[in-house]
Amino acid sequence: MPKRKAAIAVGGVAALGAAALLLPNAMASQDEGTAATGTVRPLKATDATLLAAQLKQSLGGQFAGSYYDSAKRQLVVNAVGDGDAVARAKSAGAVVRQVENSTADLQSAAKTLRTKAAIPGTAWAVDPRTNKVIVSADSTVTGAKWDRLESTVDGLGSGTATLKKTGGTFKTFVSGGDAIFSQVQGGNVRCSLGFNVTAADGSPAFLTAGHCGVAAKQWSDSETGQPLATVDQATFPGEGDFSLVKYDDPATEAPSEVNAGNGQIVQITQAAEATVGSAVFRMGSTTGLHDGQVTGLDATVNFQSETDPNGVDTVTGLIQTDVCAEPGDSGGSLFTQEGAAIGLTSGGSGDCTSGGETFFQPVTTALAATGATLGDGGAGAGDQAGAGDEAGAGDQAGAGDQAGAGDEAGAGDEAGAGDQAGGDQIGGGADDQAGAGAGADDQAGAGADEQGAAADQQGTKHHGRSGHRGGTSSLTGSN
Repeated sequence: MPKRKAAIAVGGVAALGAAALLLPNAMASQDEGTAATGTVRPLKATDATLLAAQLKQSLGGQFAGSYYDSAKRQLVVNAVGDGDAVARAKSAGAVVRQVENSTADLQSAAKTLRTKAAIPGTAWAVDPRTNKVIVSADSTVTGAKWDRLESTVDGLGSGTATLKKTGGTFKTFVSGGDAIFSQVQGGNVRCSLGFNVTAADGSPAFLTAGHCGVAAKQWSDSETGQPLATVDQATFPGEGDFSLVKYDDPATEAPSEVNAGNGQIVQITQAAEATVGSAVFRMGSTTGLHDGQVTGLDATVNFQSETDPNGVDTVTGLIQTDVCAEPGDSGGSLFTQEGAAIGLTSGGSGDCTSGGETFFQPVTTALAATGATLGDGGAGAGDQAGAGDEAGAGDQAGAGDQAGAGDEAGAGDEAGAGDQAGGDQIGGGADDQAGAGAGADDQAGAGADEQGAAADQQGTKHHGRSGHRGGTSSLTGSN
């Protein structure tokens, strides 16, 4: 493979999952709090994210979370108490609910869980729709472990936390196979490329999961190929699950785009914060393109340690979704239809046959921690996260209009696209990323060779364009 521009294929090289369609309705729950509406305005999900950021700043300690009701196209904001700030939030076009638990209350509950119930196979996240911390336990949490967890949740009070069982086992989704590879003692490791970025020193790089970066230092685009990229930074476990991996060749082209299949290419223009209720897509090397909704924020997951049978790898600050994933999808991109990068696949339970819940590293946090920017030089985490910070509550009345700008920007809210951007072999596999070991020879067949030849004729091979060959995936939706 030419050194000047080698390509890493990510996600979707294997058989694709079922066609992905944006879910039409948010799973909004009004079981707590009453909605007090002012001049409610219909909003796109991207606009709602920008408005939520503004209201979080203006409400301060009164802000207790928010979510997007896609059925009604409304932003719902939880508030503790009343006053001028709440009145301005209503006039800005949001639905305001008076709730019992403040953000501080929910954070305190999460801290108690971390202290008393950091049991392998458990997870918890803040659900603004119920204004509670939702605690999940997988199939391994039984006997004394379950009793301990149940007792801790009961001690928080039914109005603060809810305990539920989830199918399968919480695990990181790293596996041997295709996409991006590393040869380690005992075999190969496979993960998925998340998003192409530019490192702080100006060199081309990509983001993937932290547990992938901890597992192996050098990565290739084929199972037996020469390393093409080297881990520069990796965080796992702890406050995140992300790695910055630099391409060894500084001339490598790393386009900020995702191939979603069927000729659909999503340009990744910025990163965005996740909003509960918003529709998102996930791209991965094992299962291809799948969709779902964000269901929780600031999630903590307690994975069984892979190095200590009695240990636990706790990761905090994650996004929780109902999008499925399987081994090999780790590091893959979570993004929005509009082209906003949202997250990197960390782990979860279940699979893409029975379903499950999956957790993602926020891209904005990874960018801020590594000092990287999106591959095309787009806005970094600081700019995106602060999009709403510039406007005060008083300006929020125009938030819908401001959000429009974010919408045009391609991401505001559902920047998830960047997620894929790192991904699969977007662009039809310019160098047929399949070519290398993503199983391209078997899966892409002659088409792969043709694509690879076309790329060579153009003299350019692209890294990390996410996507897949074949299948019937679709990015159509209403948001």
